[in-house]
Amino acid sequence: MDHNNILGTVLAGGKSQRFGEDKSQIKLNNKLLIDYILSEITNEFKEILIVSNNQIKFKNYGNISLIKDFKKDQGPLGGVLSAMKWAKEKNNKYKWISTFPVDTPFFKKEILKQFLIKINSEESKLFFIKSNNTRHNIFGIWSIDLMKKLEDDLNDGQRKVEVWANSVGVKVINMEFINNDPFFNINTKEDFEEAKNKINNDQL
Repeated sequence: MDHNNILGTVLAGGKSQRFGEDKSQIKLNNKLLIDYILSEITNEFKEILIVSNNQIKFKNYGNISLIKDFKKDQGPLGGVLSAMKWAKEKNNKYKWISTFPVDTPFFKKEILKQFLIKINSEESKLFFIKSNNTRHNIFGIWSIDLMKKLEDDLNDGQRKVEVWANSVGVKVINMEFINNDPFFNINTKEDFEEAKNKINNDQL
């Protein structure tokens, strides 16, 4: 795929209810959680968009814009729609949205490169990564051609990414990781402690 046609998008608009505070702003090994994903993807795209309803802090690499959800309380699908609308309004050359969560500090750009290489854009308008029998619904490539259907379905009350993706015919790209799980995500304080241990062990 032509990376110039893809808008990199970090979905940081979640309420972090299970964690108790905005996860993007917690510090893991003295580094904001959101900066882990940004440091891996920033050089892979011409432009990065962060969707968050808070005025969050992040390391600005010079090609990052921060926007709020087009409409609040629509979940991750609402964040995807917000990114699509922004891309349409600001730059019509973007054909795809590449989405990333804010809470996966061990994801590496090499995985993204493998993912993009394996995509045949003629096969689908939506692609997700699947690793070790788990489908990662936020690590995806979404065609902007899906924007109208996504908006209509959101207006009809659809909120579940998995259900909506299945309805439009998502194509899954399989990857296997034998040792460490690069998709480990921080949902709870316990997950945060586990992430700290993982990082400390890596540094030994």
